[in-house]
Amino acid sequence: MPQLPPGAVWAPDADFVARSNWQAFLDAEGMADYDAMAARADADPDWFWGALLRYLDLPFATPWHRLRDDSRGLPWVRWCVGGTTNLALAGLDRHVAGVRSAHPAIVWEGEDGSVRQWSYAELGREVDRLARGLAALGIGPGSPVGLYMPMVPEAAAGFLALARLGAIVLPLFSGFGAGAIATRLGDAEAVAVLCADSSLRRGRRVPMKAEIDEAARLVPSLRHVVVLHQGGEAPSMQPGRDHWWEALPDGPAAPTRPLPADAPLLVAYTSGTTGRPKGTVHTHVGFLAKTLLDFQLGFDMKPSDRLLWMTDIGWLVGPIQIVAATALGATLVLAEGTPDFPEPDRLWRLVARHRVSFLGLGPTIARLMARQGDEAPARHDLSSLRLAASTGEPWDERAWMWVFRHVLGGTRPLLNYAGGTEVGGILATNVLKPIKPASFNGPLPGSGADIVDEAGRSVPPGTVGELVMRAAPMGMTQGLWREPERYIESYWSRLPGIWVHGDWASRDADGYWYIHGRSDDTIKLAGKRTGPAEIEAAMLATGRVADAAAVALPDPVKGQAVACVVVPAAGEVDDDRFRKTLSDAVAEAMGGAFRPSRVLAVADLPKTRNMKTMRRVVRAALTGEDPGDLSTLVNPEAHAAIRAAALRE
Repeated sequence: MPQLPPGAVWAPDADFVARSNWQAFLDAEGMADYDAMAARADADPDWFWGALLRYLDLPFATPWHRLRDDSRGLPWVRWCVGGTTNLALAGLDRHVAGVRSAHPAIVWEGEDGSVRQWSYAELGREVDRLARGLAALGIGPGSPVGLYMPMVPEAAAGFLALARLGAIVLPLFSGFGAGAIATRLGDAEAVAVLCADSSLRRGRRVPMKAEIDEAARLVPSLRHVVVLHQGGEAPSMQPGRDHWWEALPDGPAAPTRPLPADAPLLVAYTSGTTGRPKGTVHTHVGFLAKTLLDFQLGFDMKPSDRLLWMTDIGWLVGPIQIVAATALGATLVLAEGTPDFPEPDRLWRLVARHRVSFLGLGPTIARLMARQGDEAPARHDLSSLRLAASTGEPWDERAWMWVFRHVLGGTRPLLNYAGGTEVGGILATNVLKPIKPASFNGPLPGSGADIVDEAGRSVPPGTVGELVMRAAPMGMTQGLWREPERYIESYWSRLPGIWVHGDWASRDADGYWYIHGRSDDTIKLAGKRTGPAEIEAAMLATGRVADAAAVALPDPVKGQAVACVVVPAAGEVDDDRFRKTLSDAVAEAMGGAFRPSRVLAVADLPKTRNMKTMRRVVRAALTGEDPGDLSTLVNPEAHAAIRAAALRE
C-alpha cells in the first residue's frame, strides 16, 4: 500500500488506479486527473452527462436530440429529449444475446442452505415468459404494478419483465402489512401486483398473499394478483383476479418496448414523520445512468464481480442492485432471510461459499456482526472480497474500522456513499483517493453538492450545515407522483433554486466530507448544532453498548436536552455506573453541554427492514407523542418496549 496521508487508512496503489473504471473514464475523455474532471463537470454539466452516456454506451432505439432541457427550472429538468430507450435494452437484452449468455446472473441461497442459480440465458427466458403472461393480462406502458416479494430470483425477473413492458414498478417492503400496502397501491392506482404467497424469515413462514387480499379491498383499481408459491400451505385464490406465477397465460411475444427516455420506470415511496408516503418518480434513462455512475464508477463495480447486499425490494438498493448487476453482466447473489440466521456468522459463510467480491453492508449490520467477536470473520475464507460498500446511515469509526480490519484485512477499501431514495448518491468515497474512516472524498460529479447555513451560504471546514445540491443531476426524482406542489414544498422551497436534502454534513480541513444524520434529528445545545451520529459514536467507542440512539427532548430551562437509548453489549449490567460511563464519554467527546440528561437501556432499537434506526420513533416513545408511520419497521414492538421502560423510570 502506498504512503498514507495523515488520518487515512487506505489508498489505492498504482495498479488499482490503472485498473479502475474511473481511470478508464478519464482516459476516454482525455482528462489529466479526477479533480480536473470534477471541476469541469461543475462548470459544464452538459459535457459531463454527455461524456457519461458515451462511456456507458447506453443504447437508444431513437437517438435523443437534446441532452438536457431545464426550461422549467432545476426541479423539472428533462433528459435525453426526443430519444427512446428501455432499461432492459442496456442490460438483460444485451447479455442474453451476447457472450455472457451462460454467465451466472443470479445465485440465491435459502435459509436452509439450498441454492438456485440462473444464467443470463435462464433469466432471460423467465423474463420473456413473465412478460408475455403479464401482457396477456393487459399490463403495458404506464400500468402501475406493485412488486411485493422477498429477494428471490423471481423478484428480479418480475422487475425486469415490468420494465420491458413499460409498466411502472411500485417496489414494496416485503414486511409491509395490509394498511401500508393499500396506501401505496391506492395512491398509484395500481392495476396489478406481483407477490409471493409467503416468505421465510428467521425460520418462520410469514404470510404475504393474505396481506395483499386484505389490502385489495381498499384498492378498487387492482385487477390482477400474480402469486409465486414459496412453500407452506397454498393460499386461497380469487378466480379471475388471482393467477399463479407459473400458470400465467402464454401470450404472444412481448419484446422490449422502446419508450421516451424520461418515461417513468418506478415509483419508490419514502415514509415521513407525518402525512402520506411520498412517491419518488424514476425514469428509464435517469435510473440506469445514475445507477451506473454510482456503482460502475463510484464503487468500481465490474462484470467479473459477484455482488451480495442483503436488502429488500422495497428499499431502493433492491432495484438498484438488480439494475447494476444486469447492466454490467455481473452476478447478483441473493439470500433469503437475515445475515445472522440460522447461524450468527451466516453473512461471512455466504461470502465464502459464493466467492462474493463486492459486499454491501451498513453500520447497523456491521455492529450486529461485530457482537460475535473479532474471530468470527476469521473462521471463513473472505479472500474473494475485492471491496465493501455502504449507504443508508452514518458510520461510527469503531464499526467502520472493525469491518476494514477484520473483514477486509486492512488492505481492501470500505467505500461509502450517501444520498437517498429521491436522488441516488450525492457523496461518495473515491477509489482513486486515500480514505479516512467513516468519510467521503466528496460529491459525485454533476451533483453540485454543498454544505450551507440557514441562508444558503457555504460554510467553512469544521462547521456542520445542511447538505444541498445546487444542480439537478441525471437520476434525480422527476417530482412526486401526482403531487407537484408537495415536491416543491418538500425539497425546493426552503432555499429557492437549491435542493435541500435533509442531512447534516461537514467537511474537515483536508477536504473529507462527513454525514451527521438527518437534519430533522438535529440536537442544538449551548449554541452548537450537531446530529445524533457524533453522540452515538462516543457511546459506541466505549465498547459497552452494541447500539445507540441519541435524540433531543424538550427542556424547560435549556430548550433541548439530550436523551440516549442504548442496547448494552453482551455481559454489561444496566446500573448507575454503566450509565455514568456512557454519559461521561459523551461529555468528554462533545463537551459538558451535551452530557445526556437520560440514558435508557433496552433490548432493541426500532429498525426499518434495511436496518436504519428510526430516531423519531425513539423520541416519540420517550415523550409519549404519536410516533407516526410505523409500517416500515421490522420490529414495531420496540416502540412499546421503549415507552414502557421510560415510564418505569
